[in-house]
Amino acid sequence: MAKRDYIEGSGNVFADLGFPDAEERLAKAELAQKIGAILQKRRLTQMQAAEILGVDQPKVSALLSGRLSRFSMEKLMQFLLLLGKDVSITIKPRGRVRSASRVRDLRRKSATAKRGRLTVVEIAPVRASQM
Repeated sequence: MAKRDYIEGSGNVFADLGFPDAEERLAKAELAQKIGAILQKRRLTQMQAAEILGVDQPKVSALLSGRLSRFSMEKLMQFLLLLGKDVSITIKPRGRVRSASRVRDLRRKSATAKRGRLTVVEIAPVRASQM
């Protein structure tokens, strides 16, 4: 077996870096990315976006450059609502951990092993041609 010169990430860079609030940081980053994609698709300037979102232009700049510490999850969801998107929160039982390596990772991070996961999922609208 060949030796790896790298370590495979977990899919959450914040967890890999050891942040205690890694799930929330990742969710906020995903929400901010979706907001940025909407603004880009609509070709809005930061000033136009600020007007729609009810904030000043420097806050839009901070949002788009990933400086998210000043934004709560609720505020980011409110921005999506202001941009005409529906936001849905789903609470469901936690799935089982399947791989042995994932179990070892969870045991190492025992403080977070009992927590659920926070994820952001975008649901594309169904078009008439897909029915």
